[in-house]
Amino acid sequence: MSEQNLFLVESSPQIRHRDSTSSIMWQVSIALMPAGIWGIWVFGIRSLLVIAVSIASAVGFEYLAARSMKRSTVSDGSAFLTGLLIGYNMPPLVPLFIPVAASAFAILVVKWAFGGLGANWMNPALAGRVFVFFSWTSGMNAWKLPRTIQAADGVSSATVLGSLKTLLMDFSGEASSAVGMLRYHEYPASAIGQQISSWFDRVMQMRISAYTVDLAVGNVPGSIGEVSAVLLIIGGIYLLAKNIITWEIPVTYILSFALLIWAFDGLRFGQGLFSGDAAFHVLSGGLMLGALFMATDMVTSPVTRKGMIVYGIGAGMLTFLIRVYGSLPEGVSMAIIIMNIFVPMINRYMQPKVYGTAARRGSA
Repeated sequence: MSEQNLFLVESSPQIRHRDSTSSIMWQVSIALMPAGIWGIWVFGIRSLLVIAVSIASAVGFEYLAARSMKRSTVSDGSAFLTGLLIGYNMPPLVPLFIPVAASAFAILVVKWAFGGLGANWMNPALAGRVFVFFSWTSGMNAWKLPRTIQAADGVSSATVLGSLKTLLMDFSGEASSAVGMLRYHEYPASAIGQQISSWFDRVMQMRISAYTVDLAVGNVPGSIGEVSAVLLIIGGIYLLAKNIITWEIPVTYILSFALLIWAFDGLRFGQGLFSGDAAFHVLSGGLMLGALFMATDMVTSPVTRKGMIVYGIGAGMLTFLIRVYGSLPEGVSMAIIIMNIFVPMINRYMQPKVYGTAARRGSA
């Protein structure tokens, strides 16, 4: 047998991609940078401190976990990305111990307790956010008005989701909890109360849709890295172009959610079916950040295209149900985590048929 006929047999995987885990993690972090820079600019330097504390604590806990497991120091960028996403999901005025607690839960409990990167069954950053949200709810509602609207007569805000949920506003000089327990000690309480009161009146009178431009740009209060839908979409397009994510999850997630909002959300305002403001809800809250950067997590999402479509539709339906009919104003984090639970089942029943394995009818 000649040397030309010899084959080199190696262990799996035989097919390799040029992108390593480290390359993918750092490219996702790069795609997130524009939205983070915008959040830091509109909410001030403390937002940078929140993000820095989140990243530093996530990397620190990753180092401690790796050492305790007697593994080499992890430098693949996954802990940096987890910390970055946790920081992006924090309000600008959050007490700094909260992102540290979120990072500890994400890295130590969700990630390393199950064996490290690739073994976790749900997205660590989302798990950390949900953990601290239910543990320190008031701190996780420490919103701040962007500098871009300090002198504006009216305000458009992601926290309108909470206002629409409760319909409880009291502006007699103090802010009610429906506005997200804003930390008014940085501003004159009466002046900022008048701004938000004026904004809410206009929102309710004009059916919210007039404020979709502010929502798209990020001229709203909200979590640091989720307010600018446009910049998040640009980052998502970059990941699509680099083939790091595919279209199935974000498109089916956003589309299914938008269709349900359009069909049924108008019923809450007595306007009948097919009258909901889908644009407002798609651009509000953490939908873009969740659909483009967290629901698409390779470890916790389905492996087949059909499974991804089912996963995206399920996440869209759950986000709609939680946001519109649940007790929480948002629903993205909980929806994605719930769908993470179903990923093994989706993978099992959405496997492609292997050629030549199906038995014929009547065969023994």
